[in-house]
Amino acid sequence: MVNKTVNNIQDIFLNNARKNRTNLTVHLLNGFQIKGIVKGFDNFTVILECDENMMLIYKHSISTITPEKPIPFINN
Repeated sequence: MVNKTVNNIQDIFLNNARKNRTNLTVHLLNGFQIKGIVKGFDNFTVILECDENMMLIYKHSISTITPEKPIPFINN
């Protein structure tokens, strides 16, 4: 059986935001908004660079991510 790697929309979105260094606003479930650039992510967390600081944000606390400009949805 062939093992295929399948990227989900979330991974494609975050990876393209990271590659393009797109400014994002991360809206948390508690109402806070954090602005920054994605530096990395995994299945459970996102690392955001905000004002030269790094923040580790758990994905389960994120409501919405709004990019400053459109992010291409090409899987590359």
